[in-house]
Amino acid sequence: MLFTVYLGLGSNMGDRQTNLRRAIEMLSERVSIDAISPVYDTAPVGNTEQPRFLNIVCRGSTILSPAALLAFVKDIEKRWGRKPGPRNSPRPIDIDILFYGDRVIKTPALVIPHPRLETRAFVLEPLADIAPRLKHPATGKTVRRMLKELPRSPGDAVKVEEQKGGFLSL
Repeated sequence: MLFTVYLGLGSNMGDRQTNLRRAIEMLSERVSIDAISPVYDTAPVGNTEQPRFLNIVCRGSTILSPAALLAFVKDIEKRWGRKPGPRNSPRPIDIDILFYGDRVIKTPALVIPHPRLETRAFVLEPLADIAPRLKHPATGKTVRRMLKELPRSPGDAVKVEEQKGGFLSL
């Protein structure tokens, strides 16, 4: 059975655009990507003493279970050079599972929908570009509504590149 998934990707080390592009290519080994948001330049969250991020969100379908998808994205991060370390540290690639169909999952290893997506402009802005009417399965709020309700500060998320003909085009 195929499941629709939404994944958030970010990079703030090295060639950020290449990191995102290569991560999408690697994800495509097990996830059929059918939409990629514009690229956003965003301020780091938590540890603010690090470079800015480039962020995107993609939508795809997969037969992988939620646990297998998590293992797959963590393997991609590891292969791309992400090292274990404190939360919110610099990284060449970060891949988060935002939604997995309409499932709500809470285990020690995995929480879906992503537990902090409603507080993050760097997730909601690109997600709204590709799925503004997508509903959070626990709250019933659309992505557009979550984005409207988000307290904003200047420079939260700045769109830097559209995907029509952009560097991450399908």
